[in-house]
Amino acid sequence: MDEKVEFDVLDESLKRCGSNWDAAQTHGLLTGRLAIAGVPAGPDWLLQVLDGVDENNALRAECQELLDTLYQSTFWQLSERLSEFELLLPNDDDDVGVRTEALGHWSEGFLHGLVSAKHSDELKKRLGSEPLSDIIKDILQITRAGLDGDSDEDENDSAYFQLVEYLRVAAQLCYEELADIRNPKSETK
Repeated sequence: MDEKVEFDVLDESLKRCGSNWDAAQTHGLLTGRLAIAGVPAGPDWLLQVLDGVDENNALRAECQELLDTLYQSTFWQLSERLSEFELLLPNDDDDVGVRTEALGHWSEGFLHGLVSAKHSDELKKRLGSEPLSDIIKDILQITRAGLDGDSDEDENDSAYFQLVEYLRVAAQLCYEELADIRNPKSETK
């Protein structure tokens, strides 16, 4: 799937239509929801992101098109298992402080996506055991990420890119680890 949504374009569209979510949070939420529910997560995710936005608003329709594209590309990236999954974050040439803040928002959205939906006992058990429990603890720490005032820009950039890579791999691992929760084996064939 070649269609991509640009961070700035989606972020601006969400603001214009009146959503309370930013682009990073929105993508994190989607990624977490896809990990636990797969395809059926789409409609609830969309309703949550556009909650309170007038359905007759033309700006909502424009935003919803971008969100639909984001949903399709994110699902494709995760389900194809080709290591092409990318976090929706500001451009690498944006200020490292702006990027770090967005990284924290993506992490908040992801955790919200994992824990806010209705959970079966099996899913609760899985999220509470390794490796997922460790990933969740790590991502919780990343929600508080900030710049190290004692480090120079190159060191902060390096730390940022390490966190992005960690989250990218962690999200893919969560998706893989929860495959049998999303797709329980049918008793009848």
